[in-house]
Amino acid sequence: MLVRTLSITRKEFLHIVRDPRTLAVMFLIPVIQLLLMGYAATTDVKHLRTAVWDRDRSAASRELLEAYRASSYFDLTTFVESEQALAQAMDSGAVRAAILIPTGYGRELARGEKVRVGFVLDGSDPNVATTALSVAQGVGQTESVEVIQQTLGERLAAAPGIEVHPRVWYNPSMESANFMIPGLIAVILTMLTMLLTAMSIVKEWEAGTMEQLIVTPIRPVELIVGKVAPYVLIAFWDLLEILLIGVWWFGIPVHGSVSLLLALSGVFMATSLGLGILISTVSKTQQEAMLLTFFILLPSIFLSGYFFPIEAMPRILQYVSRAVPLTYALVIVRSIVLKGAGFEMLAGDVVALGLFGLAVLGLAAIRFRKRLD
Repeated sequence: MLVRTLSITRKEFLHIVRDPRTLAVMFLIPVIQLLLMGYAATTDVKHLRTAVWDRDRSAASRELLEAYRASSYFDLTTFVESEQALAQAMDSGAVRAAILIPTGYGRELARGEKVRVGFVLDGSDPNVATTALSVAQGVGQTESVEVIQQTLGERLAAAPGIEVHPRVWYNPSMESANFMIPGLIAVILTMLTMLLTAMSIVKEWEAGTMEQLIVTPIRPVELIVGKVAPYVLIAFWDLLEILLIGVWWFGIPVHGSVSLLLALSGVFMATSLGLGILISTVSKTQQEAMLLTFFILLPSIFLSGYFFPIEAMPRILQYVSRAVPLTYALVIVRSIVLKGAGFEMLAGDVVALGLFGLAVLGLAAIRFRKRLD
């Protein structure tokens, strides 16, 4: 079995080496995309999932929180009681921002003292963080003015106020490249494995060589493994290529484990490979396979949060994005690279990808076997 599989793999490598256009797609396009997308920008966002650590629990602190809630930029979804719980919520991606109200907040305001309120931001998406930072400071200033107006009987200089002190986690400089380039890893893995797998199998049908392979002792599973193995290896090569160029050219920090990134990328590639095989079973020409691939790929890119934050989408599209495997792959890659997240923080996304992979591979195997018959 291994010898037959390796023979198919060798044959596929020879096809790749002899086709300069395929080589260009696999090795030049990732670099071009990297240079282009590294400078791209994202859009504005509202209803940012926000955690609250209210150590004062006073009427004044509740009034401040209501001001943030009323801005429509912040949804106060999580209330924590410790710094560890706050860090866990931020690391897991459950929240993108956090408001920290110190003990004695209401008492100090009543005494006419200036109070400092902490505001923590997930800077992995710099455009979202920039907007949230601006709004957070604006809400604090507005609330401060209202407090001062309520105490105009005193000297204005001695009137209390609220001072918001923001901190940006994961991407303190809020560089767009730090957000875009890790996401490009998942996008390129999707494109290469899906497109090239589909086209390589359809090419065999077009050339009439698939029938010759069928009459040999090669089993269907050996044929599939042999066909996709070169593209899996090339996809891993491109992953490392993007990481190296991102670190060297754009100065992107890699906080997490590269070995974990490679392992979980393999889980994601199982889904995209299955989609490529599935496309090959319904396509009769390479052109049709390419069109079907981009028909799936382009909506996935727009709905997954690669370009536009999912929080900025209409509610119905946010639900649709949960049915897009690329959504979970982007969370995994960005969390490992920017946040240094471990497997325990990503378990839910990994399970979702695994279920997608099993479903797609199972359907692709059934369809491929029927086409062979």
